[in-house]
Amino acid sequence: MENSPTLESLQAALDAQQAVFEMHQAMNVEVFYWWCTAIMLMIHAGFLAYEMGASRSKNALAAGIKNILAIALIIPAFYLFGWWIYNAFPTGFVPIEAAAALPWSTSMGPDVQDMGTGIFWAAFALFGATTGSILSGAVIERIRVSAFLILTIFLGGVVWIMAGAWGWHPDGWLLTKFGYHDVGASGVVHAVAGFFTLGVLMNLGARKGKFINGVPQIISPHSLPMTLIGLMMIIFGFFGFLGGCIIFNGGETGWTTIYGTPTNLSAFAFNTLMGFAGGIIGCYIATRDPFWTMSGGLVGIISVAAGLDIYSPSLAFIIAVCTGLVAVQFAKFLEKRGIDDAVGAVSVHGFTGVVAVVLVGVFAGGTPNAEGMPAISFVGQFVGAIVMGLMGFVPGYGLSFLLKKANSLRVPEACEDIGIDEVELLAKPYPEGRVPAMADLTTSDVPNKLANSET
Repeated sequence: MENSPTLESLQAALDAQQAVFEMHQAMNVEVFYWWCTAIMLMIHAGFLAYEMGASRSKNALAAGIKNILAIALIIPAFYLFGWWIYNAFPTGFVPIEAAAALPWSTSMGPDVQDMGTGIFWAAFALFGATTGSILSGAVIERIRVSAFLILTIFLGGVVWIMAGAWGWHPDGWLLTKFGYHDVGASGVVHAVAGFFTLGVLMNLGARKGKFINGVPQIISPHSLPMTLIGLMMIIFGFFGFLGGCIIFNGGETGWTTIYGTPTNLSAFAFNTLMGFAGGIIGCYIATRDPFWTMSGGLVGIISVAAGLDIYSPSLAFIIAVCTGLVAVQFAKFLEKRGIDDAVGAVSVHGFTGVVAVVLVGVFAGGTPNAEGMPAISFVGQFVGAIVMGLMGFVPGYGLSFLLKKANSLRVPEACEDIGIDEVELLAKPYPEGRVPAMADLTTSDVPNKLANSET
């Protein structure tokens, strides 16, 4: 009897086991987001390859270096003020108290008691870097590297995260007033970045030779295989991106969306893959073009991302196919109006992101949202889509307009002729003296080049 455990010792042992369990739960959360963040880096490797391939050879390195520098600059910007913006501005343009998110706060650095802030900050920082990469592809071959970096810091460190605070934060006004639902960032990342890009393109102008007497000319990628490989790498990275959009909770709660509603990775897997497949099929039917076919994978995923947690896989597939068909037409619509989007970013990300947000209201209206918040509705999703589009377009147009007036937005015409690589980077992608191929020429250049070669 003397060796029998007392109630106090049993309770102590139970408490010790509970502490171990909770510690391992917290570590599992950290590990999950650690690897989501690592996989997200593949998005940027993909954008780098995709944009380098989509450029003519004389501009390939400039396209690549823009992506590298965008990541390097958005990360510290997001540390210095981006994370604070997310926590300080959920209710609008007037900040609330968010001292814990300031860069000198204890939580914004190594703290053995805090196993969450760092990994969530990292995931959000790379969401921001993705917005910069979306802008990067559309403006290749004529934007100054310095101007691009100013724009991408503003987009990735300020603009998108303000929209994220409104649509993702538990106190975000779009959520609390309208029941906004966008679990996979179709609106807060893609629509915002896409329409920011549209604003920039309107001030930047078209590449030299893109339009002759108002008729759009084909400026082919110098390496279409590199572009297709890059797009597939982006798709791979999207699994980290979408994983970072789901909340890994400890205890009995399990997986939830960012709104606290129940979901799981299985739902995301069904609809991500069905969206991917449907988008490819839709864009292939619309164009038969390899570039747009592979871009259709992005269109498909983005078109269903806002409702990943609630769509049936068959519905996700149908949405993706149809959006793929329409996204191609929207890209042609912009081109006919003189907008030179070199990679279709406005259509793939902006247009598709807005459509994705609205369709959640169409197909899931009345579905309960976060506890205590309004249910999902068409009106709420429509308002959210408009807000996301304007939140991107207005700052994008305004800042690029100022840069244009300061003569700092676009490279000089002579630089565009020679190639940005040799002027801004003093480097060549093919230093062994590769002869320019037909892919480096506009269709208008071909007869002149052939005539010169015959002489």
